[in-house]
Amino acid sequence: MPRFAANLSMMFQDIGFLDRFDAAARAGFRGVEFLFPYDHPPEAISERLERNQLSLALFNTVPGDWNGG
Repeated sequence: MPRFAANLSMMFQDIGFLDRFDAAARAGFRGVEFLFPYDHPPEAISERLERNQLSLALFNTVPGDWNGG
C-alpha cells in the first residue's frame, strides 16, 4: 500500500506554512515534505510535527541564487 506525504509547499496554500502541518494531519497524512523552510525556526517546525504526530519525509536544502541560474 503506498504511503504518500503531503507536500506543504504545494498543498493548503490558502493558509500559513506552519498551519499546513495541522491541515495535513486533519486530511489523514502521516508524513510531510516541503521546500526551503528557512523562514521558520526549526523548533517551530519540530513542534508542529510532534503535535500532529507527523513524520518528516523530505525537505530541500538552500537553493542558491535562483535568479543567477
